[in-house]
Amino acid sequence: MKFLNPSSGVKPVGHYSTAVLLQNGFLFLSGQISIDNEGNSMGDTVGEQTKIILSNIKNVLSELNYNITDIFKVVVYIRDISKFGEFNEVYKEFFGEHKPVRTTVGVSNLPKGALIEIEVSAFKG
Repeated sequence: MKFLNPSSGVKPVGHYSTAVLLQNGFLFLSGQISIDNEGNSMGDTVGEQTKIILSNIKNVLSELNYNITDIFKVVVYIRDISKFGEFNEVYKEFFGEHKPVRTTVGVSNLPKGALIEIEVSAFKG
């Protein structure tokens, strides 16, 4: 098992790793919020934040020789569930025909005041 903080990822805002890679090809990414490496929030809407987060996830996966079609599970935490449609449109555009299983949870708050947080699990056999 390897705990990783890829250079293409956003620095963790707490005591955790960005990703863990198991020897059998499973990769788990910590929840990602829309911040830069100085911890500043990026994006004013759920849609904007979703685009930034998914782009960051894609960059981390690429650095680790994975791609978005290797993602098999997504967990989404969203502060305002009424913005689900806005999130879902960006998500749908990003994933295209690939449809990993997904759980979406409405929450009262997220780190750094983020509107949305996304974590993914991937497998490359």
